[in-house]
Order: sequence, then C-alpha cells, then structure tokens
Amino acid sequence: MCPDEVVQEKTEQRLSFTISPNQGRERLDKFLTQQIANLSRARIQELIASGNVTIDGKPVKASHLISPGESIEIIVLRRPAPEMVAEDIPLRIVYEDAYLVVIDKPAGMVVHPAFANYTGTLANALLFHFDKLSASGGTDRPGIVHRLDKDTSGLLVVAKHDHTHAALSEQFREKSAEREYYAVAWGKFRPKNGRVETFLKRSEKDRTRIVVHKSEGRWAVTNYETLEEFVFASLVRLRLETGRTHQIRVHLSHLGHPVFGDATYGGRNRPAASLPNKEQREDAAKLLEMMQRQALHARVLGFVHPQTGEKMRFESPLPDDFQKLLNSLRGGVSE
Repeated sequence: MCPDEVVQEKTEQRLSFTISPNQGRERLDKFLTQQIANLSRARIQELIASGNVTIDGKPVKASHLISPGESIEIIVLRRPAPEMVAEDIPLRIVYEDAYLVVIDKPAGMVVHPAFANYTGTLANALLFHFDKLSASGGTDRPGIVHRLDKDTSGLLVVAKHDHTHAALSEQFREKSAEREYYAVAWGKFRPKNGRVETFLKRSEKDRTRIVVHKSEGRWAVTNYETLEEFVFASLVRLRLETGRTHQIRVHLSHLGHPVFGDATYGGRNRPAASLPNKEQREDAAKLLEMMQRQALHARVLGFVHPQTGEKMRFESPLPDDFQKLLNSLRGGVSE
C-alpha cells in the first residue's frame, strides 16, 4: 500500500493511507514500519505517542489493530540533517575538465547522504576534492547527476556547473547516454540474450525494496546478453534504457536469475541451497564468502560532452573482488 498523498513542507512531511479491503488486522506501529521507508519502529511509536498519527481524525495507540477502510494520517516532523562536511576520502578520478568529472566508485561507498549515512559518502568526498560543483541536485547532492547503489561499483559522472548538470540529466532522461553493466547472475539464461520490460514500484510490504508490477509504477527496460556460462552462474552484459532504482537487480531476479551475492533480491544463500549436489553447494558457499556484495559493476559510461559536443566514452576495469569471482568460476567450477 502506497501513500494516497504525500505533501512535503519545510519542517514536516504529511502522508495519508487508506487501508485496503484485503488488509489483515495488524498493529498500527508494525504496519507503518513496513509502509514507510527510513523510519524505524521506535520512531513510528514516538510519532504515535506524540499525537502525530491519527486514524479517521482521532489519535490512537501504537497497539491499535488496523481495519480495512480506515484512514491514517501521519505528520513526520523533519529533523534537520547534519550540515554537509567535506571529507578527505580518496577518489579514483577517471577524467576531469572544467565542466565535469568521471569517478570510478568503489563498492561500499554510498553516493549521497541519507538516513543513517550522513558521512563517508561520495558527496562528502566531492566537497573536499572540488571547489566548484553544481547545486542542481540540492545541497546534499553536490554535482551528482545519477547514482549507483552502495554495493555496486563503477562509473559516475559529476557536474561542476548547473548548465552541465541539466544537459547531462537530459541525456539520461532521453536515453541517449550509454550505460553498460557487467553482472554475475545465478543460473543460465534462456534465451541467452533478451530484453526485460516491466513497471517497477516500491514494495507495499517492505518500502526499501522495489518490485515488478503489471500496471503501476515507472516503466523500466533492461537489455541483457550472456557472455559466459558456468555450472551454476553466468556472466552477463546489461544495457539500460531507463535508470530506475535497483532496476538491474529487480529485473534479473524477476527472470529467476538474481545477481550473485545480492541479499535483498534473492541472490545470496537461497539459490546455493537449491543446487543439485553437495559439491556445487560447497563451491557456491565458498564463492559467496568471497563475494560479500552483489556482483554488479557499472563498466561503461558514455555521453556527449555538454560544452564541446564531443562523444565521451569511459570503461572501468572489473574490481578485484569481481575478477576473483570470475577467475574462480572459470577455473574451479566452469564447464
């Protein structure tokens, strides 16, 4: 269930829910924790206790059992985020000129500050390394045109000026920018090459996850090509036509081939447990121990330079953990 209405103001956020007819009886605090991303159950209980959560216009207790048809309104008082601080975090700069920078982001680095990640991000590092960055994305996203998930490695472009930011954003929006990823995914793709087209929306049960939907959400298109096959996994190249949150990870999981090591979308222990023999299960367990994140890398980034009109194309080598995984698959368990 998604909010019926979201109104954002300077100091508060208002959300409204109408409980669907098929919703079972459940504690209010538990239900809201599942529905609202980035709010803990303790924070939800605090909002309920302070009267900022009402049902049909009346304050309620956290233990209230919700019923179909009830109208819930929540006022989330927005706590100011800590001021952005420049941090001396090393960056791998692939290219830089007076207008933009191309960064090769390591796995494990959050791109911009968010709940529970206000320091140590790429944004903090950018503030330290560059005097001029575009402000189009907001004060907490200096220069950032697009993003990668925390545990996805690879190429990002950063804008130094607002006009550069706008021009690059337009290329991503119009699908003229080139984005190519490599992934190790579970199983063998049939057909080996293909195209995935679905709607994607935030899960009603877990607001941190994205799910495929028949008719609601944002349209997403991913093209895949099998490069190598192993006993229980494949190396695939993926080209994006859209850039939705978790798009590749959700689409591959939807195909039944989750990204190797992706705990959020079924790519960690469950596929290994279903392998047909003990030797394969042991091999898979060793590889999962080696690869502590999803095996997904933004390998190619291409765009037209907003100032010069030159076609720019950058390639990032596979990081060590990804390459070691491939070497093991090729040498130890490949066909």
